[in-house]
Amino acid sequence: MPQTVLSNGLLFDGQSPELQPDTYVVIEGERIAVVGKGAPPAADRVIDLGGRVLMPGLIDAHVHLIATTADLGSIGDDPASLTALRAGKIAEAMLQRGFTTVRDAGGADWGMAMAIEEGLIAGPRLFYSGRVLSQTGGHGDARPRVYDWTSCQCCLPSAQFTAIADGVDEVRKAARTELRRGASQIKIMGSGGVASPTDPIWNLQYSEEEIAAAVWEATSWRTYVMAHAYTPEAIARCVRLGVRSIEHGNLIDRPTLELMKERDAWLVPTLVTYDSLHRSGPEFGLPPVSMAKVNDVRSQGLKALAMAHEVGVNIGFGTDLLGGMHKDQSNEFAIRAKVMPNVDVLRAATSANARLLNQSGKLGVVTPGALADLIAVDGNPLDDISCLDGQGEALALIMKGGVAFKNNLPPNERTPPHA
Repeated sequence: MPQTVLSNGLLFDGQSPELQPDTYVVIEGERIAVVGKGAPPAADRVIDLGGRVLMPGLIDAHVHLIATTADLGSIGDDPASLTALRAGKIAEAMLQRGFTTVRDAGGADWGMAMAIEEGLIAGPRLFYSGRVLSQTGGHGDARPRVYDWTSCQCCLPSAQFTAIADGVDEVRKAARTELRRGASQIKIMGSGGVASPTDPIWNLQYSEEEIAAAVWEATSWRTYVMAHAYTPEAIARCVRLGVRSIEHGNLIDRPTLELMKERDAWLVPTLVTYDSLHRSGPEFGLPPVSMAKVNDVRSQGLKALAMAHEVGVNIGFGTDLLGGMHKDQSNEFAIRAKVMPNVDVLRAATSANARLLNQSGKLGVVTPGALADLIAVDGNPLDDISCLDGQGEALALIMKGGVAFKNNLPPNERTPPHA
């Protein structure tokens, strides 16, 4: 099998707090075969990194590829084919920022995943939830107050994003439907939210019996439930019922974080979205009723993250951006670095997120046997995490599965194939 060697790099392996100097990585096919130090072995192709930092490809555990506008309720007004093409561009931009894997928290489906796998879209690996499960009037119910619907849900304007399911039987069927369609995990709405028009942030959503039904169905498929939730009460009831991943959690308190640590649950803050919504929400379609909610959660998010880090809760990396705000994805790094060490922010976006996705040893690390999802960075993110900002300008090399999707190394840092 042909080999590619990346040589002369400073390695951040996704875990160690220190860079490993003078490192080389041997890639065979789509996987890492060897990680070594010193002079690299002969290979079919050798790429000299010129002392740049080599690290695992980034993982974003909360994206919405089909969120082509901040007004989620209007997505159904467009043909699904048009939304898919727009989503493909969003996915491609994520890969160019160095995100080689994403977990879609609602909307993406098997077709999008296959388009990426087949190379029709040059995007990141996709772990998708399918449609979000929401109760009537819940955070996933984007219908305006004057809108009523008594027929089948398949024709709802929001059907690309949400499956409205009420009662244990409907929740079971909705979860089974998304799992049948290949969902990597199930997403439920456990509290009110910002982007929905009719529910306050503090609203508790889904009964305990309904949440337990979703958890049972996911467990039966050897996967898990992720839940949108903001308040301590909403989060605690989800965690006690077996939900593994809490999304956002801006209003969480210490006792609830202690419960999460005890149950080995995960918190996936998405701080950048509130910053972006505050600055640009109306410009990109967020309705006034939702803008009024942004400040309710924005000011508390950073405090919640700092407290979660102090308690020692599992922390994932997510962004949750909508519409034209997807370009702010990498700003999450600098925001988190205000209250967390850079190395822990980087771990959250690499090895920790891999554990969250049940992909330990496969993604988020630079080690033999892992997939060769790698980026080479101009600058040292352990010292100055802002080098990851922007649209990937500081990324000289982006690899997914051993294939270079970006290679901006100067010509004198490339060598011809080994003879």
